[in-house]
Amino acid sequence: MPSRSEIHYFGAGPAPLPTSVLERAASVLLNYDNQGIGICEISHRSAAATKILSDAKASLAQLYDIPEDYEILFLQGGGSGEFSAVVYNLVARWVERRRQRAVAELGEGKGSEVLERLKNEVRDELKLDYLVTGSWSLKASQEAARLIGKEHVNVAVDARKANEGKFGKIPSEAEWTRSTRPAFTYFCDNETVDGVEFPAFPSVLEGADDDTPVVADMSSNFISRAVDVRKYGVIFGGAQKNVGNAGITILIVKKSLLTPMAAPTLLQQLSLPVGPIVFDWPTIAKNNSLYNTLPIFDVWVAGQVMQSLLDTFGAQKIAGQESVANQKAELLYGVLDAHPSVYRVVPDKAARSRMNICFRVHGGDDAREKEFLAAAEKRGLTGLKGHRSVGGMRASNYNAVSLEAAQKLAQFLQEFASS
Repeated sequence: MPSRSEIHYFGAGPAPLPTSVLERAASVLLNYDNQGIGICEISHRSAAATKILSDAKASLAQLYDIPEDYEILFLQGGGSGEFSAVVYNLVARWVERRRQRAVAELGEGKGSEVLERLKNEVRDELKLDYLVTGSWSLKASQEAARLIGKEHVNVAVDARKANEGKFGKIPSEAEWTRSTRPAFTYFCDNETVDGVEFPAFPSVLEGADDDTPVVADMSSNFISRAVDVRKYGVIFGGAQKNVGNAGITILIVKKSLLTPMAAPTLLQQLSLPVGPIVFDWPTIAKNNSLYNTLPIFDVWVAGQVMQSLLDTFGAQKIAGQESVANQKAELLYGVLDAHPSVYRVVPDKAARSRMNICFRVHGGDDAREKEFLAAAEKRGLTGLKGHRSVGGMRASNYNAVSLEAAQKLAQFLQEFASS
């Protein structure tokens, strides 16, 4: 049986966790804080659980320099759950803002007139903009269309149209067909399946206000590079890539987006969906993420991972981890690019992900790719098989993947290409 130190895992998620965190986790599972019971057994409403939650929030706020006017929520349902929650919450807010404006202009006691006006505005003006640059943003846009109707979903960019029907590029912003005043603009900052990452915050989204907030799915590049939180209305991510184990979703949301929200009865009158209470951000915020039973162990793991970054990089915070991530990615892409007859990096160079390095071996030849995977596993290099929907290879370069692991993979890539 190989030891943990002999295996270098590059799986896309659940992803590796720092060994030091797992060692502490093994201890607290049996006896947390000398209480005689394990961390999974303590009440989620106990003082100990509240402190775990508070510490995790504080670590994240410090890492990202999150302003006071933002809320940090811990939820369940993963990133896919937030595909739905974003629609439920931000459409409800859009409707309520429109209702208040209608009441101010038409006057009190004009309920039927207000309702008729809202029906017309929903029909003619409600638009959700989606930047579809990979498999996950595509799924998010499809969920929005399922919930409120495809006529309300504007795919401002479909990257497949610029790449022969496949994902792998991010078209120029000049080619995007954005709505005039969308209820929100949604993009996936890093596409795990397709190896595509936005190199920077889209310039055309600069200056977005509370009526047109920017929503970013950062599930697979969370806490891997510096982010100016103030440019976003909502940032969310599943924990199981860079932050912790599967079980929690972390949401950073501007507090002003938590109110006001349309009443469920009004949404029903407008034929708009009413979301489950566990996806209702204001409810979760009012209850300090404890409306229902939160998996406190998962929060503890995430908090430990985030605190370890603070301990490691000090004043550099996320910028320190970003430097390491860039170094590992440059090392691997450098070897791949040096052997074009053996390796073909799938995404366009301008949109290459630092987190998920996707490539084909010998043009995607099935036998040669199986040979590659078998040889890699003999070296203790595992988790390199690409997503089932696209095939090929994928080396996920998450925070817990060490520089040593990246160096060993680079050496193997070099040797395989020369064999």
